[in-house]
Amino acid sequence: MDNNFIEVINLKKHFNIGDNTILRAVDDVSFSIKKGETFGLVGESGSGKTTVGRTIMGLYTPTSGKVLLNGVDIHSLKGKGKKEFRRKVQMIFQDPYGSLDPRMTVEDIIGEGIDIFNIYKGAKRKERIYELLELVGLNREHAARFPHEFSGGQRQRIGIARALAIEPEFIVCDEPISALDVSIQAQVINLLIKLQKELQLTYLFIAHDLSMVKHISDRVGVMYLGKLVEVAKAEDLYRNPIHSYTKSLLSAIPLPDPKLEKEKSRIKFEKDYTGYFDKKGEADISRPSQLVEVEKDHFVVLE
Repeated sequence: MDNNFIEVINLKKHFNIGDNTILRAVDDVSFSIKKGETFGLVGESGSGKTTVGRTIMGLYTPTSGKVLLNGVDIHSLKGKGKKEFRRKVQMIFQDPYGSLDPRMTVEDIIGEGIDIFNIYKGAKRKERIYELLELVGLNREHAARFPHEFSGGQRQRIGIARALAIEPEFIVCDEPISALDVSIQAQVINLLIKLQKELQLTYLFIAHDLSMVKHISDRVGVMYLGKLVEVAKAEDLYRNPIHSYTKSLLSAIPLPDPKLEKEKSRIKFEKDYTGYFDKKGEADISRPSQLVEVEKDHFVVLE
């Protein structure tokens, strides 16, 4: 795994949901992300995408497995090392309003990380906040306003500016466009691409919208009930999906032509929850999770 910036190795995150039942939200997931790359993670609701992202961020402690940043296990970090990790890794959340404190001004929201890490003070701090606002397409005058005074797209831009404030190297984008109007989604995606080029950022891009994931991602991983079932370059995955679940997902992408959309046939996929829910004391039934390279840089769990 040469030149890998992030390595996720046999990651598991299980939750006890009561009645002696274990939910395998993430179950033996492995992938890597290179410096400057965008790795897209797709799958339906409940597939474990966000849980992977939050575990990489250190917001969840894994049941087992490792997350390495430049070869260092992030969940073993303490003290100064953990604080330095927090500066290198940031997150853009799904809900652009719920993730912003309504009692704080935009200046305080963006400046909070700057203050915690003691990066800028006084006039330099204020100037840095203005620079960030302009970088994401907002104005200096917006610094004195509160989140409720902005549209959804503007709030997400504030969330992006907050993530950039402490000059991170890696950003987890957790469905950053799903709560936005379609007309605004492309603007935010293009902004993320522009910022990546200018600031040499690395992204984990989590989303439902498969067409948007193809547009922004270098490689794409498909998750199904806690498992990573297919990983390939974005173009290869969309041109030649191999796993039956990936085929089903891609067949669900709507077509802009109403006539073609009506004539299109969906590929059905029968879900199998075996091993997703486990009762304590019962036999451990695991589903296959070993990715096999079937083409160059195209990995699939064999069915």
